[in-house]
Amino acid sequence: MRIMGLDVGERTIGVAVSDELGLTAQGVAVIRRTSKEADVAALQRLIEQYGVTAIVVGLPRNMNGTLGPTGERCQAFARFLEKRLTLPVHLWDERLTTVLAERTLLEADLSRRRRKQVVDKVAAAVMLQGYLDAKRREWHGDAGAD
Repeated sequence: MRIMGLDVGERTIGVAVSDELGLTAQGVAVIRRTSKEADVAALQRLIEQYGVTAIVVGLPRNMNGTLGPTGERCQAFARFLEKRLTLPVHLWDERLTTVLAERTLLEADLSRRRRKQVVDKVAAAVMLQGYLDAKRREWHGDAGAD
């Protein structure tokens, strides 16, 4: 059971996939957006390649928890995917994932050009890892544990 995580932006979609046990997330691709149909086709290829059974779309919230225009676009895209792909699609708070991804890449001493190439899939992996960790705590009955 692999889960796909998506960091949906206006120009790109960062894609991460969990391992088969749902323990770890790895960034696997950055899709350059051209149209919704092309986005779905690219995602479908990755879904088939990795045997994905569910999708988690990052939901960017404002720091006060409200949704802005970007969050509303992500919600609409998640609904669109659920209809087109017939897989369960979950939304997950992705506040600060791109900031954390950027910081991680800076610490890895990657060039600005290389960071720009991979930041979206790293952000998708950070977001998906947060989802996997929360679900694991939930499944083990220790949702309040650190």
